[in-house]
Amino acid sequence: MAGEYTPTILQGQQTSDDEILANMPLDTKALGGDSSVIIMELLQRFKVRDVMKRQIISVARNASLREAQRLMRENRISGLPVCEDGRLYGIVSVNDIINALDNGWIEDTCESHMASNLVVLEAGMPLSFALRYFNNYTYGRFPVLDADRKLVGIISQRDVMRALLYELSVEIRKLERKTSNNVLEHATNERYFRREWAVVHNDLSRAGHAANDIKGILRERKVDRSVARRVAVAAYELEINICIHSHGGVLVMLISDDTVTITAKDRGPGISDIEWACRDGTSTANDWIRSMGFGAGMGLSNSKRVSDAFDIQSEVGKFTKVTCTFNLTKPAASEQ
Repeated sequence: MAGEYTPTILQGQQTSDDEILANMPLDTKALGGDSSVIIMELLQRFKVRDVMKRQIISVARNASLREAQRLMRENRISGLPVCEDGRLYGIVSVNDIINALDNGWIEDTCESHMASNLVVLEAGMPLSFALRYFNNYTYGRFPVLDADRKLVGIISQRDVMRALLYELSVEIRKLERKTSNNVLEHATNERYFRREWAVVHNDLSRAGHAANDIKGILRERKVDRSVARRVAVAAYELEINICIHSHGGVLVMLISDDTVTITAKDRGPGISDIEWACRDGTSTANDWIRSMGFGAGMGLSNSKRVSDAFDIQSEVGKFTKVTCTFNLTKPAASEQ
């Protein structure tokens, strides 16, 4: 093979979360009408590493296509990574085997006919971005690399759906056991609870940290599960926005007797067209952010969708402030 090959993450046309959710067959009645929010939370909670297959069946570069055919047949799979010492060199598919049989080169090496221009995922990517890749490309599975660019797993649509369906069944059981709705039992006698998190520009290693803290706080204070789930979704979207679309800022949570309020305020660059920014799939993220699996959309539409009240203010070159309010004493308008 001429030269060295380095796997790359290719970028395709982005697909919005709404399009993905619309194509997922779910029983919304069983989930109390809260299915899309539950799925959004699951997609944010899970990483690619959580659902990928870690037992990798692979072939070496000098293995014959006939050997690859045997492995595919015995393991009932339609593709094999060509891998040596953890390094991914290419993929041999069932179509490559068919072509080899038709053209008489089934004894050739895998290296001579493998696909080397690959689309790969990173183990630390949110699962939501893996779903976008399945929607944007026709491949049935993707190799998964770790931070050191070593092959650590394979992920297929079946792996994703199996994990989501299992977690959804768990959520259904929890909802069936629930005996009261929309109740806030304070762990302390505080009338108000306020906490603030700093969000640093492009600090992707801590992306989602504040949202996880918020989820834990709401759980400790026994906020109704369906409300806490919606708050966590909005907090995550707003935190990621500050991280990748602004110069940094703060995320603030305020809990009162009857509401939870999440406020995100950043330092520039501001939004000139708020209506455009609130549409699904709009993004100002650069290519580097996109290559890390972030920045497919600004998330404002998701934040607005799960909130009981939503407000956004922005001044170009100065700031953007988003406020999401959630009722603790009555269901969301979409659930009434």
